[in-house]
Amino acid sequence: MQYLYSFANVSLILRVMDRVSQMPQLPLKSLTVIYLVDRWVMRINLKHGLNAAAEKNLIAFLMENGMPHDPSVQLLNTFRALDQGQTPTQAMNKYQVVVVSHGVPDPTELHEFCARFVEGLGYYPPSLV
Repeated sequence: MQYLYSFANVSLILRVMDRVSQMPQLPLKSLTVIYLVDRWVMRINLKHGLNAAAEKNLIAFLMENGMPHDPSVQLLNTFRALDQGQTPTQAMNKYQVVVVSHGVPDPTELHEFCARFVEGLGYYPPSLV
């Protein structure tokens, strides 16, 4: 079972990561964050489905912060590669997408990505706020 949503900025991604990490009943297999030019995409991949109430709550929270995302073939291939054991770097090189985080939710990876991105760019774009 998986949920794929897009978010306008990193603050929303961090909010969702925090919430997911505080849900011990969530059978999380992996959480993947990909940065696109105009949005962030998060895939929450579960080991098995949720009961109806838990799924309703999760979807409501995700909808409050983002919107369902219809992935391109490129993103689908990236997710498949990650699921098959390729490292984020291998998937990035092969499919030309920016995999910021994959596996256990780790906000540190997002903060490091944003810091490096801003350092190279010289300013904060709206999607990194």
